[in-house]
Amino acid sequence: MSITVKDVAKKAGVATSTVSRVINDHPNISDETKKNVRKVMAELGYTPNLAARNLGKKISSTLGVILPPLDSKERIGNPFHLETIEAINEESRHYGMSVAIASARNFDTLLSHVERMHRQKQVDGFILTYSDKSDPVIRYLLEQEVPFTLIGQPYMDEDKIVYVDNDNQLLGKQATEYLISNGHERILFASNITHENLYFERFFGYQKALMIADLPVFPAATFESPNDYVEFEKTLKETQATAIVVIDDLFAVRMMQLVDLADYRVPEDISIISFNNSIFATLIHPYLTSIDIDIPSLGKIATQRLMDQLQQKQQNSARVVIPHRLIKRESVMRANKERT
Repeated sequence: MSITVKDVAKKAGVATSTVSRVINDHPNISDETKKNVRKVMAELGYTPNLAARNLGKKISSTLGVILPPLDSKERIGNPFHLETIEAINEESRHYGMSVAIASARNFDTLLSHVERMHRQKQVDGFILTYSDKSDPVIRYLLEQEVPFTLIGQPYMDEDKIVYVDNDNQLLGKQATEYLISNGHERILFASNITHENLYFERFFGYQKALMIADLPVFPAATFESPNDYVEFEKTLKETQATAIVVIDDLFAVRMMQLVDLADYRVPEDISIISFNNSIFATLIHPYLTSIDIDIPSLGKIATQRLMDQLQQKQQNSARVVIPHRLIKRESVMRANKERT
């Protein structure tokens, strides 16, 4: 026998109209009543007929998650994306929402996917998981007045965008300061991305820390072509670097390989610090010193802010900054060879 709205209403001690309003997350229903009715729904195993509900409301009950162009194996394999999707999916369930993914290998294809999802009303809004200066998607969402939140700091129209971010400039600064506190004076910054805002912000932070300490600032060691990898050994020798700030954990693993190929050891010869505190930080040896950016909170709060827009609880732009913390492991050693 199938469970109906009447069954839920009877056990919860409320009217059937109240159950319907809870299903639709009506703002006039108290949080206590919503919690009680949802508990009864779970106990009875009641599943709302979302298709029928959405037909009348002209909504899809689906949130779109837009990933950056997955144009390399490192992009595809980066755990940041999977962790973000999992956090968004988990939070969406609390609102009775599903998640649809928009991904592609380039911006043109990605934009066409997003346009189709919007025009066919496959989703009610989007969560953009990156901020890239070449991105046409964010312009489309703004022009079409599509509800969305951004994970990252926007390049433009900050006053029109709801976004959730870490203080990436502070992350870069504190990562560099940690190396300086361990006696390092010749420090490189390495990245395999050069268009996303987090690269600029973290690199700015790196530069700021070195300038304040009156230490040499080197150009970023960027890796966009095979030749960049070949030239890196020459960069290490010319700069005489003893430490490297790396854009994220996944690329830090690659950097450790390059350092080894150049006949240097981590951390005895070169210390490495990175960001995200992902699974990769403890899958290799030495374990990576990394800054935890709290990816679950990024995804969770981005979802909440998008739902605020969809429920018309929030109309204006807003910025939420997620705290971070340094996780000290084995890949950083004092420049005088005393392990930290």
